[in-house]
Amino acid sequence: MYLSSIDRPEKDAAAPPPRATFKAIGPNVLALGAVSLITDISSEMVTAVLPLYFVLTLQLSPAAYGLIDGLYTGATALLRLVGGYLADRTLRRKAVASVGYGISAVAKLGLMAAGSSVAALGAVIVGDRTGKGLRSAPRDALISLSVPEPVLGRAFGLHRAMDSAGAFAGPLAALGLLSLIGATSPAAFDAVFFTSFCVAALAIVVLLAFVRDHRAERHEPRSVSPRSVGRLIRRRGVRRLMYTAGLLGLATIGDGFVYLHLMHRNNVPAGWFPLFAVGTNLVYLLLAAPLGAIADRIGRTPMLLGGYGMLFAVYVLLRTPLSGTAATVLVLCCYGTFYAATDGVLMALASPVLPPALRTTGMALVQTVQALAYFVSSVAFGAAWSRWGAATASTMAAGAVLLAIALTSGLLARPLAEEATP
Repeated sequence: MYLSSIDRPEKDAAAPPPRATFKAIGPNVLALGAVSLITDISSEMVTAVLPLYFVLTLQLSPAAYGLIDGLYTGATALLRLVGGYLADRTLRRKAVASVGYGISAVAKLGLMAAGSSVAALGAVIVGDRTGKGLRSAPRDALISLSVPEPVLGRAFGLHRAMDSAGAFAGPLAALGLLSLIGATSPAAFDAVFFTSFCVAALAIVVLLAFVRDHRAERHEPRSVSPRSVGRLIRRRGVRRLMYTAGLLGLATIGDGFVYLHLMHRNNVPAGWFPLFAVGTNLVYLLLAAPLGAIADRIGRTPMLLGGYGMLFAVYVLLRTPLSGTAATVLVLCCYGTFYAATDGVLMALASPVLPPALRTTGMALVQTVQALAYFVSSVAFGAAWSRWGAATASTMAAGAVLLAIALTSGLLARPLAEEATP
């Protein structure tokens, strides 16, 4: 019950009235949401087919896929710190984000050139994640600096809703191409990769044309330095955020594992594989903005923990013998709710704790810890699947989520703002 009062924005004169909420969010968040929407169409076209490509076409084992899946998110995690630090140091968050979006777009062409070489595919994936690592923290910092604190949950929720609209459309586009050309044809995958590149290029045009950089704050260069970053890490509130991100990352396995498990259990044809991502992202799209608004009212910590409760439900359902359409829909609904309740909420929880001069760097620290933990989790889950089977691996994942929820509840038992200073 105490958790329900944690991290709830105080109602004061600075808070906008309910009818002014949309206006308070402003055009910059909408523009960033449009960029993410288009980018996610591009990225999810690829993400939706990669597990299929690796496991069915390249015949990779679950352990090998777990390594590549972990690489896809975690291997370039430290570049998030580079991007965050450069953005804070130069106050050019839009420029740093643009470089990240550009690198990811070019990597889509690299997937075509890599062919069936696992080493080349791994190198291209590192390039793609380099771009994501550079852009994520500057983008989230721009969102947090574009709105007042009482509506951070709504702003991140709206952005994630637009982002998930792209994630909903991307797998549908991939499904159309696979159906048109053939799910097992190399030409079909090349068509997906090239179309993905073209869509990513459009997102960069929208970013450059419509997103405004936030240059209102001015600080001395020495206020953004390696020493100041060290002082930031020593703050108890920031350390608790980093511990939280690490615990939650360790309890999260890749989407591909969930969808491969569902495909094998239900004997779903390979060409329909992208529909699992479509279902998850549809639920995410519908719930991201409402849950962000609810988090602003009831507290962001309870929302975060509730989201991981939904992830626990996903892993438990994967462990049960339940199959068929109803069970699959239930898994995807829980999975989409998990993302809607946690993705933007964690950044909204972090924003008030981080000083504006180091906002991007602080967000990058949290994201880096979470990405490195995810790398470990993905590799471990793939190895467990190969050694003991999918059911046992899912049981272990469910236990990890329960432990992470319990430890996170302790870490966030006090408001983070109480420890925002050294």
